[in-house]
Amino acid sequence: MDVEEAFQIVGEFGAYQKRAVAILALTQVYMACQSMLVVLVGATPDFHVEKHDDGQSSVTFFGDVDSIVTEWLLVKQQAYKVSLAGSLFFAGLLLGSFVFGPLSDTVGRRPVYLSALFLEVLLGYATAASPSFELFAASRLLAGLMNGAIGLVCFILTQEYVGKSYWATAGTLTSVTFAVGIALFAALGFAIRPWRTLAAAANTWGVLCFLLSVTLPESPRWLYCRDRTGQAEEVMRDMALANGRPASELTLRRVGGKSGRNGNGSGVLRLATHPLLRFRTLLLTYIWYVCSLVYYGLTLGAGDMSGNRYLNVAMYGLVELPAYPLCVYFMNKPWAGRRKSLSTFLCLAALACLCTIFIPEDAVSAAVASALLGKLTVSAAFNIIYVYTSELYPTAVRNAGLGVCATSCRIGGILAPFVPSLRRLSNALPFAVFCLSGLSAGALALLLPETLGAPSEELLLENQVRINHKAAPIVILASHLTLL
Repeated sequence: MDVEEAFQIVGEFGAYQKRAVAILALTQVYMACQSMLVVLVGATPDFHVEKHDDGQSSVTFFGDVDSIVTEWLLVKQQAYKVSLAGSLFFAGLLLGSFVFGPLSDTVGRRPVYLSALFLEVLLGYATAASPSFELFAASRLLAGLMNGAIGLVCFILTQEYVGKSYWATAGTLTSVTFAVGIALFAALGFAIRPWRTLAAAANTWGVLCFLLSVTLPESPRWLYCRDRTGQAEEVMRDMALANGRPASELTLRRVGGKSGRNGNGSGVLRLATHPLLRFRTLLLTYIWYVCSLVYYGLTLGAGDMSGNRYLNVAMYGLVELPAYPLCVYFMNKPWAGRRKSLSTFLCLAALACLCTIFIPEDAVSAAVASALLGKLTVSAAFNIIYVYTSELYPTAVRNAGLGVCATSCRIGGILAPFVPSLRRLSNALPFAVFCLSGLSAGALALLLPETLGAPSEELLLENQVRINHKAAPIVILASHLTLL
C-alpha cells in the first residue's frame, strides 16, 4: 500500500496525531510572541525634546512606558530604527524560508525544526539582554531566520502527520493558536511593562515547546518519498499502536526508482523547470506576498491606532478566530473549495480596506471596525493559502515550494512595518495599498486549479493537467503594478 492507504489503516487523526499537532500548535504561540515583539517593546510614548543653549538637546517621555525607544532615544531622526528592527525580523524570515525549506526536503523535517527552535530560544534571550540597538537589531534578524524555518516546517509537519482529509483542519489549528498567541502576548505585555523582562518572559515559552518537540517523530510522508519505507513503516506502526488500530499487516509499497528520481536534486530547480509547477509557483508567490503585506500591515499598525495599545493588539489577534471556522467550512464545500474561497476572502479584505478610506477621520470606532473586518478576512485568506499551497505541491518538492512562496511572503512582511507610516502623508494611503493588493491577488487566485477532493500528489508526474501559459504575463504585469 502507499502512504495514504496506510493512514486509512492507522487512523488519519487519532490520539497520536492529535498530540503531535497540539505540540506544533503550541509552538505557534511562541512564534506569534516573537513576530509581535517589536510592536510592544518598540512602543513610542508622548515625548518632548528640549534644546539647550549649548546646542545639546534632551528628551522627556510621558507615561508609564519602558521600551527600546525610551532606553535608546529612538525619536525624531532615530525613529526609523523601530520599523527597521521589525523589517529585519521579516528579512530573517525571508532568508529562513528560502534556505531551510529546501534543506528540510533534503535532510528531513525533524532535524531542521528542532535545530531552528533551539537556536531561536537562545537568540530570544540575546534580544532581551542586548546592550545596544545594533545588537538588538542583529538578534532580531537572526531570530527571524530561525522563525522562518520553524514556521515552514512546523506547518508541513502538521499536514504530513495526518491523513489528507484532515489537512485543512490541522493547518487551521496552527493559525488559530498563532492568533491566540498574539492576544496572549498583548496580555503579557500589559502585565509586564519593562521591555527586557517582557522579551525574556515571552521567550521562555519556547523552552517548553522545545522540550515537547523532541518527542516528535520524522514525517512518515517524507520518509516514504525518500524511499526509506522501513522507517516510515515504523512511524506508522507507532501511530497505529497509539490510536488503537491493528498494524500487523502494514507494509508500504516501495517506490524505488521513481522516488529516487524525485527525491534527488534541487527542489527549487524542479520548480523552475517543471512547466506546471513553474506556473503555479509564479501565481502563488504573488498571492503569498499580498497576504503577508495586508496581514502584517494591519497587525503591526494596531499599535498606531487610537486607544489602548495592548487592547488594540489583542483585538487584532482575537478578531482572527471567527475567520478560521469560516474558511474551514467554505474550503470543504464543493461549491466553494479552496480556489473560490481564497479569491473571495482576498477581495472582501480589499473591500473592507476600501471602506476604511472613506470613513471620516473623527469616526475612530468605525475605522477600527472596518480595519478589523479587513484583518478577519485576510486572516482567512492567509490560512487557506497555507493549506492550498501544500496541496498544490507533491511531497518531493512541497517544502521547497512552500519555501519559495514563504520567501515572497516575507518580502511583504519586510515592507509591512513601513506601510502604516504612510499615514504621515495621508490616513487613506495605507488602506489604498492594501485594497489594490488584495483585489489583484483575489483575481489571480482564480487561475489556480481546485484541489478539494483531488488525490495527494506524492510524486512528481510528468503528465499533468494542461495550463494556460498565456496567463503568465498577466501575473507578472499585475505583480509589478501592485509593487509600484
